[in-house]
Amino acid sequence: MKRVLLLTLLAIVWAMDGCRSKAVTSEYAKPTATVSPGEGVIVLPPDSPKLAQLRVEPVQTAKVPVDEITAPCKVDANPNRISRVALPVAGRIVRVNVKLGDSVASGQSLLEIESPDADAAIAGYTQSVHALNQANANLAQFKSALVKAQVDYDRSADLFEHQAIAEKDLLNVRTALDQAKAAVQVAHDGVESARAVCEQARQRLTLLGLKETRANQRIIVRSPLSGKVLELSAVAGEYRNDISAAVMTISDLRTVWVTSDVPENSIRFIKIGEPVEIALDAYPGENFRGRVARVADTLDPKTRTVKAMIELDNPGGRLRPEMFGRITLSSATTEAPVVPSGAVVQDGERRLVCVQLDPGRFRWREVITGNRSGNVIAITEGLTAGERIVTDGVFLLKQ
Repeated sequence: MKRVLLLTLLAIVWAMDGCRSKAVTSEYAKPTATVSPGEGVIVLPPDSPKLAQLRVEPVQTAKVPVDEITAPCKVDANPNRISRVALPVAGRIVRVNVKLGDSVASGQSLLEIESPDADAAIAGYTQSVHALNQANANLAQFKSALVKAQVDYDRSADLFEHQAIAEKDLLNVRTALDQAKAAVQVAHDGVESARAVCEQARQRLTLLGLKETRANQRIIVRSPLSGKVLELSAVAGEYRNDISAAVMTISDLRTVWVTSDVPENSIRFIKIGEPVEIALDAYPGENFRGRVARVADTLDPKTRTVKAMIELDNPGGRLRPEMFGRITLSSATTEAPVVPSGAVVQDGERRLVCVQLDPGRFRWREVITGNRSGNVIAITEGLTAGERIVTDGVFLLKQ
């Protein structure tokens, strides 16, 4: 009897402990808030921390391209605003006044060189000035002789009219007058020639950055435009004989060119002046707009592509040569529902968005996507404008 009573008490204790365990389980093991895509309605309790991490927005409409192409691209310096600076004469570089990457202004001193050509240029200018002065003196002398010859001729003509001299005497005076006029013309031509030589010598001094009256001057090489030093090969102390090789490259980067190799079957999209969207790897999520400035006349026979050049404003110098990215060219546009690209989830071969049914209630819906335009993607089937979808934090619901 005691044994039966003991077994009965143990059974009662076990039963009570089981009930307590179930109560604890029901209290703390709440049902999951999310389901896999396609399994049904997702319900989030009002106190769920996930609700605060979700962004829900209505579906908007926008003009999206009917047909478009994308192609890789690269930022280049504008070839119309680039200068490769070479030494004007052979000589020794004594000072380099800029560094690679420096911003320079037009006319700014870039480097200084010492060269025997400097003294030769000054001497040449001095000689040309003397020659011009001599030519002017000769002209003045011949003009004075012409005045005298004209006076002699006028007096002889008056005497001949009054039959005071013979005709041959008048002809001799006339010949002297003609010779004086010819001499003045020759002297005048000499002055013009000497002035041209002098001006050429003066321009050479200006080109070399030299003053007219000082000897042993350094030649100053100045920047031909405002921009940035993209390449620099000049080193102080070295002697340069080759005046055809550039010692630095300066480019005005206020505008840049974006070059792209467009496939042959997409040439129809490329027209001079057409707008182009550019996405660069250096600035993810940001789009730049430019216009087609030039299209190559021939295709690359190996790649079957044509090179397109897009001109792009570059305020602040954010775009730098050799940056990579992609261009997008499109034809006509149409109005369509669009969603942020991050709102679309790839599930195998399906594309899904999470639609809000009511506050705290969501359902996955399969959609068909169209062309991408910037950071949004068109929805051709499955959504209508005004429906509310999860645009941020969507992966919190995909468990």
